Amino acid sequence: MDAIQHIVFIIKENRTFDNYFGTFPGADGATTGTLSTGQVIPLGHTPDRTPGDICHNWSCALQAMDGGKMDDFDLIPVYRGGKPVPGPQRLSYTQLTESDIPNYFAYARNFVLADRMFSSLHGPSLPNHLYTVAAQSGGVINNPTDPEDWGCDAAEGTTVQVMDSSGQISKQTPCFDFQTLADSLQNAGINWKYYAPSQGEPGYIWSTLDSINHVRNTTLWTDHVVEWTQFVSDAKSGQLPAVSWLVTRPNLSDHPPASSCQGENWTVNQLNAVMQGPDWSSTAVFLTWDDFGGFYDHVPPPTLDQFGLGPRVPLVIISPFAKKGFVSHTIYEFSSFLKFVEERYGLPPLADRDKAANDMTDSFDFTQTPLPAQVLSTRSCPMQ
Repeated sequence: MDAIQHIVFIIKENRTFDNYFGTFPGADGATTGTLSTGQVIPLGHTPDRTPGDICHNWSCALQAMDGGKMDDFDLIPVYRGGKPVPGPQRLSYTQLTESDIPNYFAYARNFVLADRMFSSLHGPSLPNHLYTVAAQSGGVINNPTDPEDWGCDAAEGTTVQVMDSSGQISKQTPCFDFQTLADSLQNAGINWKYYAPSQGEPGYIWSTLDSINHVRNTTLWTDHVVEWTQFVSDAKSGQLPAVSWLVTRPNLSDHPPASSCQGENWTVNQLNAVMQGPDWSSTAVFLTWDDFGGFYDHVPPPTLDQFGLGPRVPLVIISPFAKKGFVSHTIYEFSSFLKFVEERYGLPPLADRDKAANDMTDSFDFTQTPLPAQVLSTRSCPMQ
């Protein structure tokens, strides 16, 4: 693992494995789905811009999963303009194909695609993003009540649901103080950055360390949390830190109803910057999506604890040392990212999840001839 000097987590939004890679050769994908009636239907085509956003909160995830039967995705609502769309729900039962997201497929074909990558919690963005930095959510199970303000910057009166070990749910201010991987890195003198939209900018809700008081309100924030647009210049100039997280604006995040094509183009630009920069030869990029977004997936998630795992999400592992064209069937979750970093830098685990997680090293071969960069072209997106 010493060959890896730069570890990058790119966290995008709201897709399941079957929604993006259900047709990928050699992977455990589905092209049909089971309805609540027991009827099996072909998965339809997901438009580049969806006609709404599917419910993907804690209760909708549990309902869709139906105790592991994975057959009630038609019972969760679709929202348009904040209001539920009337009538039977079929948007969940759609998927994209290689012609829709050819560059994502190109990365998967050339590097590693993981078909047993699960969201850490059966719920939405905030708790799952917390797992990407802390291997826990502090008990958070949903997004805050204010859709625009999360974390320690949330407006007065904003609350979030928190579940305790006995399953009791309370409402708390979304500002916490549990330890994160950023703390472990800082304590060990290992450089790190969190690239994200700034306060007041769309997508700031995904700047997850805003929910950690001792980061948000200290110099850890001002020194290490930087504008998302800085990632490309840092990558091109050889200024990537040892560990970084990268999130972006909603319109570039793949989050419905935003364009999946525009989201893919943004991802290509970030990866091109890494591959064209001097750090490519020592970098591992983990490209993943934060939660299921309400889309169908046929694989029942393992139960690790009261919080998850949640439905599968895509994961592409991109590195000169990734096994070329490999499909990993090893169970991963967001805590696996932390486990990889902790093993690489000799850091202690933060929680039960990262202590027990698979570390993703089965997707690498550090003895192979390093894979060359794969610089791709962005595409013209559908007009809608």
